[in-house]
Amino acid sequence: MAAEKPDAVALLKADHRKVEELFEKFKQGGAEGNEALVLEICTELSIHAMLEEEIFYPACQKAMDDADAVSEAYVEHDGAKVLIAELIDSEADNEFYEAKVMVLSEMIKHHVAEEEKTLFPEAKKAGLDMQALGAKMMERKEELVSKFAGGNLPPPQTRSFTGHKLVQAAPLEAD
Repeated sequence: MAAEKPDAVALLKADHRKVEELFEKFKQGGAEGNEALVLEICTELSIHAMLEEEIFYPACQKAMDDADAVSEAYVEHDGAKVLIAELIDSEADNEFYEAKVMVLSEMIKHHVAEEEKTLFPEAKKAGLDMQALGAKMMERKEELVSKFAGGNLPPPQTRSFTGHKLVQAAPLEAD
């Protein structure tokens, strides 16, 4: 008998645990020599976000009476995508590299807590077919893992940010 495929929530939680482990590994080793680890973190987060945004979140929005948790999740994803884009285009010796990884870690920790405490239970309560969603997400994940092998990530697509113009300035020096 074939092994049972994970439901959508189990698949997403497994992704959460993997990224938590990767962040912990980074915290133990710091930025020096960990560019490959940061790329792995960014790749895992990018694929995870795509799965949620393409499959899970639309299903939640359709099934749930109050989709505020989904709206918040989109905004949290977009904030993380800004840091992911920064990290992908940075070198480990960049002044803010390690700080960006640490802030990304904290953002993801908050996002995961919100999803697991609020969104996932609400989605289950709404009667979503978690097995069917899980199968669809597994198939898409396999495609994305193959497509992005070796860190070949596309620029992140934001869903809630409106493209404000930013001006880069140097950090201020203390008097």
